[in-house]
Amino acid sequence: MTDAQGGAFELGTDGPKVILVGVDDSVTSMRAGAYAAGLARRQGARLVCVYVARPSAMYGAAGGAGAGVIAAQEEALQETAVSLRQEAESGAQRLGVPLTFVVAHGDPYTELRRVADEVRADAVIVGASMQAGHRWVGSLAVRMVKAGRWPVTVVP
Repeated sequence: MTDAQGGAFELGTDGPKVILVGVDDSVTSMRAGAYAAGLARRQGARLVCVYVARPSAMYGAAGGAGAGVIAAQEEALQETAVSLRQEAESGAQRLGVPLTFVVAHGDPYTELRRVADEVRADAVIVGASMQAGHRWVGSLAVRMVKAGRWPVTVVP
C-alpha cells in the first residue's frame, strides 16, 4: 500500500504502540478494558492496565479507633487488585497481547497521568463515569482529555 504522498507503509504500523487503560470493578471500566485489549491486539501494541486503589474519605479520619476498618478496606482494595490482575492477564494471554499491570494508590487522575507519562502511552482509554454529579463537576475522562497529552477514548 502507499500513503497519500506515494510512499510505502505497512498496515497497522501507524497506530498506538502502548495503550493505557484505567480499570476498576465498574461496568464501564470492564468495557474499557475489553476495548483496549482488542485495540492492542489489532495494533500489535502493548497494553498497560492501571488499577488505582483509592481509600474512602473515612480512611484518614478513622484514627486509632478505626484501625480495623482501615485494615478491612486495605484488604478489600488488595483483593480487587488481585482479581483485576488475574482477569487482565487471562484476557491478554488469550488474545496474545503483551500486558503490564500496575497497581497505584491515590487519586485516579494523578496516577493515570503519572503512569501514562512513565510508559510513554500513545493512547489512554477509560470508562465513562457512572456518577451523576460528574455531569457538572467533571469526570476522570474529561480531566484526562483536558491534560492534552494523549488521545483519550471514553468507553460508555
